[in-house]
Amino acid sequence: MAITVLGVGTGVFVITAVWIVTFLLCLMLLRASGSSKPTGSLMLGVVPVFILALTITLGLVFFPQSPTTPSAFRETEIVDTLFIARYVLLALISVLFLCALFLLLPFHFLEPVYAKALRTY
Repeated sequence: MAITVLGVGTGVFVITAVWIVTFLLCLMLLRASGSSKPTGSLMLGVVPVFILALTITLGLVFFPQSPTTPSAFRETEIVDTLFIARYVLLALISVLFLCALFLLLPFHFLEPVYAKALRTY
């Protein structure tokens, strides 16, 4: 079985990293000046970077390393039976916190500040 983080494999992280690097390279090439500046309407630096990222992405999507069919061996599966109850409790506590926060704001920010009396002799 492949190693997963947050329910997705390493390929998703590789594709994400490729597109983040591609985005940053495209931004740098578009803002570049001098000889690396794109000429005319054709951006000579951005197009190859984008095509390279697209090729890497298509290669990872269409030729996965691990098989998509599950193996005959079944791992022990841990089931959280209180999953829904925890999220209902979390939602209830979040709503109560937001209500308390918004009820506190008028009392805190709209509290009148009275002017102090000046001393007159």
